[in-house]
Amino acid sequence: MVRAERFLALIARAERLLACVAFLLLVAVVFLDVVNRELTGTGLHWALQIGVYANFFMVMLGIGVASAGGAHLRPQFADRWLPRRFEPVVVRLQEVVTSLFFLGFSIVGAIVVGETRLLGERAPVLGNLVWPLQGLIPAVFLLATIRHGLYAVWPALRPRSAGAFPVQAD
Repeated sequence: MVRAERFLALIARAERLLACVAFLLLVAVVFLDVVNRELTGTGLHWALQIGVYANFFMVMLGIGVASAGGAHLRPQFADRWLPRRFEPVVVRLQEVVTSLFFLGFSIVGAIVVGETRLLGERAPVLGNLVWPLQGLIPAVFLLATIRHGLYAVWPALRPRSAGAFPVQAD
């Protein structure tokens, strides 16, 4: 369990760092584009494409950041349907289902990336191959699969805010 905890902490730290870098890149590109537009009357032709890539990275990495912090979306309407004695089973079941959900998206993402690679699709503005950037899709979902799989095995690793049967102060 200690190794799993260290692994999860390392992955969460890397996701946060890369998401911050992507955000800073997005801000810098938009700023440079606006400054260039004000000074020269024309924007940077590559700024929009780089901004889209940076935003894509932020969104994809945000999945892991939210999941690691217990801030991901999950239906909570049924949290109180079962008595608290079922909590250990329900928690593991939640994490298994979530892990399988992410695994499905990882597989679909890998298929899409594979097809994009076979087609040799390129970005219209920069002309770069699209599939290496798209590779982030199955990678992020695979990490989320692993994360929630570890939560299913060791529920104590789950972030506190992700818990079923939340204690609410009335």
